[in-house]
Amino acid sequence: MASSVTARTRVVIQKALAADHELQIVETTRRNHATRLAHQLHREGVEVIIPFGGDGTVNEVANGLLGTSTAVAPLPGGSTNVFARAIGYPNDAVEATGMLLESLAEESIVSASLGSANGRAFVFHVGIGFDAAVVDRVERRGPLKRYAGHAWFVWSAVRTWGSAERRSLRFSVTADDGRRIDSAQMAVALNVNPYTFLGSQPLDLAPEAGLDTPLSVVALDSVGVARLIPAAFTALRSSSGLPDANGMHHWSDIYGVTLQSDRAFPYQLDGEPQDPVTSLRLEHLDRVLRVVVPTGS
Repeated sequence: MASSVTARTRVVIQKALAADHELQIVETTRRNHATRLAHQLHREGVEVIIPFGGDGTVNEVANGLLGTSTAVAPLPGGSTNVFARAIGYPNDAVEATGMLLESLAEESIVSASLGSANGRAFVFHVGIGFDAAVVDRVERRGPLKRYAGHAWFVWSAVRTWGSAERRSLRFSVTADDGRRIDSAQMAVALNVNPYTFLGSQPLDLAPEAGLDTPLSVVALDSVGVARLIPAAFTALRSSSGLPDANGMHHWSDIYGVTLQSDRAFPYQLDGEPQDPVTSLRLEHLDRVLRVVVPTGS
């Protein structure tokens, strides 16, 4: 159950959506259930699927709708809601519902590009190395994530930074166009910007990333203090994202990239930890998902 989904909020949203639309409510019961439901509902002729939950639920629905005519319209119900906010919806679910209804009335639907990681689509980003190790630590204590919110993310980052796992992280990054990083400790491939939010504050790694562009990739040679702190400060304060200099790498227009290591490294996909791998293939998927976006966004 996503952290912001309450019974009262569900009733308010249900009444608002049902006023002008034929509405069916379906609850997920297990991991990847939303993917199977989305595929089934498309076959039944459903025009729009509205995942009301966290980013993981949005990802599952998107993977069930790739290449179909059914559109996805995310409502923020999680702790961060990166994708919904990145495309212009407010973080308040009831306010976002009003905007969503306006978008449906105006048929504000775009054909969006996504990314894929070893064959699974992602809607906003994939994090590799240190980033993924932090997310894994956060998800191990789900109740704390629900109640402590962003403070738990910050604490998990500090604990991960001081661990032996962080010091052992190393992998290469090779783009199809020939650009290469021999050794990195952290990388993020972005389909949209920002990378995430700390409360209302976006962390801008690659402002050029969007639903109509190829992927952007940012990477750090090291996540030591001399690299990590300046990178975090730049992401919070700069509108141009991370620079491509001084141990930081910023690549745009990426259609394919491969990450490899002799030792298995962690990665997370749209905020969900995945099994560690020794090779990760990332690719741009051109206009594979119909998305209901806020009018004028």
